[in-house]
Parts: sequence; structure tokens; C-alpha cells
Amino acid sequence: MTVFHHPAFDDHERVVFVADSKSGLRAMIAVHRCGPRNAMGGTRMREYALEADGIGDALRLSQTMTYKSALAGLPFGGGKAVIFGDSGRDKTPELLHAMGSAIDRLGGHFVTGEDVGISVDDVALMRENTPHVLGGEGVDSAQPAAAGVLASIQAAAERVWGTSDLSGRIIAVQGLGKVGYWLTRMLAEAGARLLVADIRPDAVRRVVREFDAQEVSSDDILTQPTDVFAPCALGDVLTPATVPRLKAKVVAGAANNQLSAPIVGALLRDAGILYAPDFIANGGGLINNAALLDGYDRTRVLQDCARIGHTLTEVFELADKNNTSTNTAAAQLARQRTQNL
Repeated sequence: MTVFHHPAFDDHERVVFVADSKSGLRAMIAVHRCGPRNAMGGTRMREYALEADGIGDALRLSQTMTYKSALAGLPFGGGKAVIFGDSGRDKTPELLHAMGSAIDRLGGHFVTGEDVGISVDDVALMRENTPHVLGGEGVDSAQPAAAGVLASIQAAAERVWGTSDLSGRIIAVQGLGKVGYWLTRMLAEAGARLLVADIRPDAVRRVVREFDAQEVSSDDILTQPTDVFAPCALGDVLTPATVPRLKAKVVAGAANNQLSAPIVGALLRDAGILYAPDFIANGGGLINNAALLDGYDRTRVLQDCARIGHTLTEVFELADKNNTSTNTAAAQLARQRTQNL
């Protein structure tokens, strides 16, 4: 299958494959749309079972970044870079320098930052060969990202229960990385009762100790009787097989590509579960990173993240009006906002 015939190809403006024999770099950069300024999106490093899986990731996530930027009110298009390899075994300074050079050759059309398998320190190494990176400025995007998810949960709660008050609500958080940790902290402060799961025991113990959360196994977190399920780990957690097992009324989390396929959004709707589309709910990180280009103001960033809830309310209303799933309504709204890019 060629890239042009890949099901995730959406007339991407640019798809670049990168190979560097000296460092061993094998990578792909997908630019979906450039936008008025440029395309933004993270660089991830992951060992895929099939190369086609990584290509699909880059194509889907770059489109998602275009939608995310549009729905966050930002003047950017979307892009995504994928480095093929094990981040613990294959990552070297030479490889990251080579990746920086590859990004630089795009002439600023793509600005990137950290993602799965790529840390702020890794971005700093890439910066040695290109100025077109964000991260390492001493500004952590985890808190703004979590603030956007919190606003999403509150907007969904208002829609389902008639109030955004989360006091006493049972919320299951899957994934306790930087964003998941901040989200549990904010939810605890909002009075929610927390169920948490992560494959790292230390991360679980920390939130159990600090926020009086209840530990649940990663296998069981989906099936717990909760008000809200917040997926904050890797994607594809919502599938035709897992939706019937969900007992939550709301799904809103920080993970990318939560739906294994668009049809899953319709399955959630049919099951009476309100889904906050991930490319809106997790837009706080992008809002934070975009602010680094224009004079950073943390207070303004958090205010902008809180407005994610207003966008979701618009999506919920559009979905009801058109009798469609929320992910379909969100994509429709995003396409309207990006049709001139």
C-alpha cells in the first residue's frame, strides 16, 4: 500500500521519509496542513510491530493536530513526526541531531516538540541542529494539558447531570504520566472520588498516597462503575469490543486517538455515553506550546485552556442538532474552520 492510498491519508501537504545511515535514524514527518503560520506537532519514538502502523500514526495524528489547532482557535496547521525504534535502546544524541537536521530542512514549515518516547532533554539535543522546536524552555505543558481535560469533564458533566460540580463524582483515570498526575490532582481538588490505573506501580502509589485514590488494575479500569472514564495513556482504548464493557456516562481524557475507528463514536452515542473528542479535550498542551512563540503568560494559557469547555459545549449541541456522534460533529466543526487553509 502506498501512502497516497493509505486510509489515513487526507491530502496531506507533505510526507517526508528520513534515513540517516550514520546515526541509524529512520523517521517520517507528516504535514497535514501548514496553516497561516506553520504546522505544529510532536515527535514520537516508538518501536512499531509494522512500519505501516507508524505511517498510519503520523498521518492520523497530523490531521488530528490540524483539527486540534483549529478548535483551540490557534493559527497553525497540524504535523507529526515518528521515529522508528525503541526509545530505550536505539535513541542516541547522534540520532536526535540527525532528526533535528531533518526538521530544519523543512525550513520552518513544521515546528515540533516532545511526545511519546521523546523528552524535553531529547528536544534540547534536536535544537542543536534546528531552531524549529519547542520544549526545554522551562515551561511544562502537563498542567495546561490537564486543565483542558478538566474543563472538558466539567462541560460534559454539565451536559449530562446539569451541573459542572464534580464533588462526589467517581472518575477513573487510566494513565498517570505527567498529564494524568496533574489531572488527578485537579480532580481531587474538585472533590471527585478517584479510581486510578497505570502500568508503573510507583506512579499509582504516588496518587493513592497524595489524593486518597483507589488503585485498580489496568485490565479492570475500563469496566469499573464510574461517572467518568478519563483515558490518559496510549490510544485505541475505545473499540467495538471495549465500548459494551464501559460503565461510565462520560469519556474525556488526555490520550490521543482514543477511538480505534470513527464508528466507535457512534457506538458510544448509542450506548448513552457522552464522548469528549480527544483532539479537543487534550488541546491544552498545544495551547501551551503555541504560547511559547508569542511571549509566554501562564495565566493567559490556563484561561485559554478553560475555554476548551465552551468549544465542547458547541460540539455537544451540534451533535444533538444533527443526531450524530460527537466525534463526527467535532470533525465537521474543525473542517469548517480549516477549509481555507
